[in-house]
This record gives sequence, structure tokens and C-alpha cells, in this order.
Amino acid sequence: MTDSGPTGNSGVTYTRAEDGYFEKRSLKRSAGVFGLWGLGVAAVVSGDFSGWNFGLETAGWGGMVIAFLIVVVMYFTMLFSIGEMSAAMPHTGGAYSFARAAMGPWGGFVTGLAETIEYVATTAVIVYFSAGYANGITGPLFGLELPTWAWWIVLYAIFIALNTAGAAISFRFAIVVAVLSIAILAVFAVLAIASGTWSADNLFDVEPDPGQSVFLPHGILPILLVMPFAMWFFLGIEELPLAAEEAHNPAKDIPRAGIIGMITLVITGGVVLVLNPGVNGSTALSPSGEPLLEGFRAIVPVELAAVLSAFALVGLLASLQGIMFAYGRNMYSLSRAGYYPKFLSLTGKRQTPWVALLVGAIIGFAALVIIDATGGATGSGGAIVINIAVWGAVLAYILQMVSFVILRRKFPTAKRPYLSPTGIPGAIVAGLIAAAVFVGFLLNPPFLPAIVAIAIIYVIMLALFALYGRHRLVLSPEEEYAISGGLHGDPQAEGYDAMETDVFGQRK
Repeated sequence: MTDSGPTGNSGVTYTRAEDGYFEKRSLKRSAGVFGLWGLGVAAVVSGDFSGWNFGLETAGWGGMVIAFLIVVVMYFTMLFSIGEMSAAMPHTGGAYSFARAAMGPWGGFVTGLAETIEYVATTAVIVYFSAGYANGITGPLFGLELPTWAWWIVLYAIFIALNTAGAAISFRFAIVVAVLSIAILAVFAVLAIASGTWSADNLFDVEPDPGQSVFLPHGILPILLVMPFAMWFFLGIEELPLAAEEAHNPAKDIPRAGIIGMITLVITGGVVLVLNPGVNGSTALSPSGEPLLEGFRAIVPVELAAVLSAFALVGLLASLQGIMFAYGRNMYSLSRAGYYPKFLSLTGKRQTPWVALLVGAIIGFAALVIIDATGGATGSGGAIVINIAVWGAVLAYILQMVSFVILRRKFPTAKRPYLSPTGIPGAIVAGLIAAAVFVGFLLNPPFLPAIVAIAIIYVIMLALFALYGRHRLVLSPEEEYAISGGLHGDPQAEGYDAMETDVFGQRK
């Protein structure tokens, strides 16, 4: 079958799925709203522990606060929009699915690839920071420090095993570590206030340029440049639609869990942004790979700080599990539809996409090794990988908000169990803010290596899709929704091959 596509001639060809195709790629429904909340918070909470602080020296504490507030607006309006689309499209594709329905197969592929880059790179960032925390703990307590690459292997291996153990285990683990991470941040907040080490003067200790204030020591433009680091408080919460085929009631619970999770993260992020630099000083904290560990060290003896940081490592590991879940499902959905090699979507007896999880880990590990070998894993190495993750994210955000606007007008009669309270204006606001972050990348020379790396990935992947993948697509639920104009594509109600007989005729 050749698809002319809802947006015109898209030049792709669909092939009949082989017998047992979808059975070999099945997922298991295991999560309610609390499990989805745990997954979303767990995926993001590491942003409170590392990464956000790299923007303090560039924009000052005041600039980071303004960037934080702008990003909060973007995420709320975006989550409203994503919630509406995910309720209408209760299948695993997420961003790829939304863009596929709105902009055809090529738009779906470009958007899905951006999300793959986001989640694979974000997982690598968390592995990078977790290795630093791990050595900061084992060194003082046991006199043992491993090479960072050894920690990378250990962390990837452990969490591949956890994510392949079954969806129910993943959701339960996410709830536990999300709650523990919030408790750890609460302990830090109490100690920071009770110890008397916090000072407002520490927030504003970045030396201002001539004519500038201590609140914005380098002026207004740096606010734009540090928005990627402010995004680190929230990046990943938008992954929840990827759990649609593993949620009991995705149309209802995914939008609700996203908003509750976002409220949780605004509170935890705000606490860290105010207290951590108030204890250590913005200038000293800015280059740190373990800012929360630095905060504990400033409050309590080194040995006790190491013990507390062992608990703080839970927050990073929580996000490692949550984001690994995301790239596994993202790659699974694109593979199931034929955009990526189809073997990546095999799920096995435990009904988890173990092949996609393993391949994503290999790619992330290779990226860390390359950055290390080129000297990037010292000093600003974490910032480099963050830039790759955030650039992929903002590209996916822009395309999803464009998709929302198109779908409101293109599929007006499609069933929408949840409606965004901010509608099209909210999607436009979110898209414009994401576009501003995108422009900020182009204006900041240190971010250019990330853009070059992603551009190379896109050239290679688009060439492979044009030459091979587009001729071998499969009518997965995401594709059925797009082709049918929103009338098909709910695997919970219709199964996984609702349109195969209509399109290809009776099976032989």
C-alpha cells in the first residue's frame, strides 16, 4: 500500500505485518495515575540534583530565576496541549504520533527522532552525573574510586536489567524513588535553613559587569542563554504519553498525572534554586557536577555529607530509570511502525522493549566515550551533553506544538476526552518559548558542538529513511490514527491491526 498521506503525497509504502508481528511487540497495562505521576517525577527529579546550576555564572541568580519562571509557563502550556493529544491518541508513539497525524510520515519521523535524541542524551547526562556522585560517596566512605567509564557501564547494566524486568516493576520503582527523592530534597531544605549557612548575599555574589546590577550581573541576554539549564528542572515530564499502552486508563490518567507531576516539580525546583546557591554561593556552585553534594558538604561534616549524598544519588538513579523507560518506548514505537529497524521493537516474555533499551544504552555510552576522548568530559562535559539533550527536546517541543494547532483544525471531529484549558493560544506560547530557546542555542558558541552533532545524526537518519525505511512501514496504531483521520488507532479498544484487513484484504 502506498500512502498519499493526509497532507499530500508522502511517498511512503506500507507492508502487511507478518503473522504474530504485534504479538511479538506487546506491552502490558500496569499503571494508574499514581504510577504515571511517579514515572514523570522520577524521570525529571535528577534536574534538582545536577545540571541546572551551570547557568548561574552566565546569567546570575536573578537571570536563572527569570529563566525558571519562563520555562514554567512553557511546560504548563505544553503539558496541557500534550495532554489533549495523548488522550485522543492513546498509543505509545508520543511526539512521533502527534506529528505523524498532523504533518505526515516525514514530520512524524523528524519529530520522533528529535525525541530519541532527547531521551538517549538525557540518559547519558544522568549516567555522567551519577558517576560523579558515586565517586564522591565511595571515596570518602570506602576509599574507593572507579574510573568514570566503569561507573557508566555499571549504571547502564543495572538499569537495563531493571527496565526489562517488567512494566509493573518499573512503575513501582518509579513511585518509590520519586518519593525518596522528594524526601531527600526536604532534608536538604531543613538543614539549609536550620544550620544558618544560607544567606541571601550568596545568591548575588556573581561579579556584575560595569553598569549592571547584582540581580542581572551580565544583563538581559544571558537569560535566553541559560534557559536550557532552567529546562533541566522539568525536562522529561512530557514523556508520559509514551506510557499510554501500559496505562490502565490513558485518556484520563496521563493528562492528570502530567499536571500533578509538574506542580510537584515546580515546588522542588523552586526550593533547590533558592536554597542551594544560598548555601554555597552562585559563583562557586555554577561549575559543580554535584551541586547538592556541595550543599550538604557546606552544612555537615564531610563523612555525613557523603552518607546524605548516597541518598541524594537516589534522585539521579530515579531519573535514570524514568528516562531510560522513555527512550525505550520512543524507539519501540518508531521501530514497530517501521521507521527504525523492526527488531528494535521486540518485547520478549516480560513485554518490555529490551532490544531498544540495550541499543539506546550502547549509543549513549558511545557518546560519553567520544566526549571523554575529545576532552569534553572534563569541566563542561556535562554541559555539552545537556545541550544535546535540550536541543533535541526543544525541537520536539516546537514540532509538537505545531502539531497541536494543525490537529485542532485538521481533525475537528476526532474524539478528545481531555481538552487543553489554554487551547491553541497556549500551544503557541509554548512553541514560541521553545523557539526562543532554539535561537539561544544558535547565539551561544559553546552550544554549537551539540548542534553540529545533531545535524550529522539527522543527515544520516533522514538518508536511511529516504532510501530504506519509508518503503517498509507497518500499520501500527499511530499510523492507523493518522490515515483514518482520528477514527482508528486505539489498541485498547480495537486491537493492534484494526485496518489491516480493510487495507490489504483478507489474510491468506
